This record gives sequence, C-alpha cells and structure tokens, in this order.
Amino acid sequence: MGIKVRTQSKKVDKAWLNQHVNDPYVRLAQKEGFRARAAYKLKEIDESLGLVRPGQAIVDLGSTPGAWSQYLRRRLGCDPATGQLQGRVIALDLLPMDPVEGVQFIQGDFREAEVLQALEAALANRGMTQLDLVVSDMAPNLSGIASADAARITDLVELAVDFAVRYLKADGALVVKLFHGGAYDPMVARFRKTFRSVKTFKPKSSRDKSSETFLVGLGLK
Repeated sequence: MGIKVRTQSKKVDKAWLNQHVNDPYVRLAQKEGFRARAAYKLKEIDESLGLVRPGQAIVDLGSTPGAWSQYLRRRLGCDPATGQLQGRVIALDLLPMDPVEGVQFIQGDFREAEVLQALEAALANRGMTQLDLVVSDMAPNLSGIASADAARITDLVELAVDFAVRYLKADGALVVKLFHGGAYDPMVARFRKTFRSVKTFKPKSSRDKSSETFLVGLGLK
C-alpha cells in the first residue's frame, strides 16, 4: 500500500513538473524577471479595468513571493527627474519576502495592531493616509473537505474586505482571489454590499483546471 502511494505521488509530481516547465507563463515570467506566473493574472485584470496608475498608494496582501509587488512597482514607474517611484507599494505577508526595489515589506499578521501601525506609519511618511488599491492573492491551504475549505476561503476574503473598508479611499478598489465552491456566492454578495461595482475575472493565465477566479470591487458604498 505504501509503495503504491509513493509511486502515485511521484507520477503526480512528475506530471505537475512537466506541466510547470512547459507552461508558457512560467517561461515568460522567467524571461521577464517575475518571481511567479501569478504576475500575469494581475496584469490581465489591470489591463482590463485600468486599476493601477502612477501616484497611487497600494497594498499587496499575502505578497510572498512578490510577483504582484513586482508588477505593481513596474506599473507605477519612476519619476524621470528624481528616479523615485511614482506612488507607494507596501507588501504584507506572514512569510518572509525577498526585497523588491521600491516596495516596502512588512512581515506579520495584518490583523495585529502592531502591523497596522507599521502600515499607517509607512503611508504617513509619504503624506498618504488612505489607499487607492488593495490587492490580495491570499489563499488557504486547502484540505479537500468542502465545508472546511469554504470557511477558510471566506475568512481570508472577509479579512481583505474589512481591511479595504478601513483603508481604501471612497473611489478605491479591491482585488481578491476566490475559488468556485461553497464560499463563492456569499463572498460575491458581500462584495455587492460593500462596493458600488463588482467585477468577476478569470484570467487567461489562470490554469484551466484551477477553480480560482478574482473578484474586483470598485468604489466603496
């Protein structure tokens, strides 16, 4: 029995590795210097909705390994005269993240007062008090038990929405990752109660087998 499990696991690992190595977005990420293919998901959402603009204050929740932060930093660009980033990107994660030039990283749980104080201080240093955009690629470790997974996904999305309500400007936007299943409809309903406009987005760069989708809330009610 043990041998069969290990053999199956090796087959699955090998199949995943082959798919990963041959993935055009993985190759493109390596070519363009992104840490993960996930950068292209945010790129597609941004290009469709025009979310990221120079001068904005942006927070990347669950930022590690940093591909979304890299994309945001590139999109904001630098002032030709000063060479400084045109805007502010602050990345938050429980896990460590290698530095991204121009991005301030705060390691910790954003539910804790100490971490939120560090965020507010970082914004105040640039004369900013509110955010234009919050993006969240946070996802739980899925167990395969539908009810438990739905609860975990709901918790993360609720945290992101609560964070956005607290820190976003009235015309700001929130992007979160969600999975089709028990948590999907309640979270769409929560977004519709919170935001004036709600968009769902399944990027082409999201793998076909993945049930992930992205919810975008535009403008707080």
